[in-house]
Amino acid sequence: MRTVLSQDGTTIAFDQIGAGPPLVLVAGASCDRGVDAPIAQGLAEHFTVLNYDRRGRGDSGNTLPFAVEREIEDIAALLDAAGGSAVVLGLSSGAALAAHAATAGLPISALVLWEPPFVLDPDSARETKEYTQQLHTLLAQGRYGDAVEHFMRRVGLPDEMIEGMRHSPYWALGERLAPTLAYDAAVMGDATVPTDLFATISAPTLLLAGSSSPAWMREAAQAVAGVIPGAQFDVLEGQDHNVAGDVLAPAVRDFLTG
Repeated sequence: MRTVLSQDGTTIAFDQIGAGPPLVLVAGASCDRGVDAPIAQGLAEHFTVLNYDRRGRGDSGNTLPFAVEREIEDIAALLDAAGGSAVVLGLSSGAALAAHAATAGLPISALVLWEPPFVLDPDSARETKEYTQQLHTLLAQGRYGDAVEHFMRRVGLPDEMIEGMRHSPYWALGERLAPTLAYDAAVMGDATVPTDLFATISAPTLLLAGSSSPAWMREAAQAVAGVIPGAQFDVLEGQDHNVAGDVLAPAVRDFLTG
């Protein structure tokens, strides 16, 4: 494990593995660097991967009050640790965070976004507001398990899968990470694509989605690609939202060298 200090003095922990061009891996909601380790391992066949704990997770600090800008500063610190510039690959809501980092003008050599969970449904803004309000209520009451369940229902997991997760080894980790669900909610905003903002992204950008993921995720990724100048969009066959690193890696490599 290595660490860097973010601009506000928060310690950000990361593992660095592999060889090749540097790549910063940005986790999605309810994940830490341990959860993403298999993806990082697959990417390490082609890249020097900096797989980090976002603030409030794992071995990283959690200076309050939270703001999305602090998470962008964390990515800036990791880019500095990577040598000043790197590919930034974001997973799910981490993809939305990575895109926001690109709009902030960070030295991102290329941007890869895996299934950013924006919603194209016109009712999404209202539903997202209701989700976020309930999430904050549960967290304020210390009901972390219920907050995790609330999040899982939001992303469409069926009752039987949620019940199985409650009895799985993951659940304890999920409860520890529950407060950071509010951070991802802040990153996602009202869950609609911030068209005008993302139109300012200048880094070469690739949007990816899985053929086995829900159709709305592919549609959302394609919509984001449509607003980022010059962005490419591709579908990885046989992949769902939990993408395999050894499938993701060659797609990223081919984008960078194509």
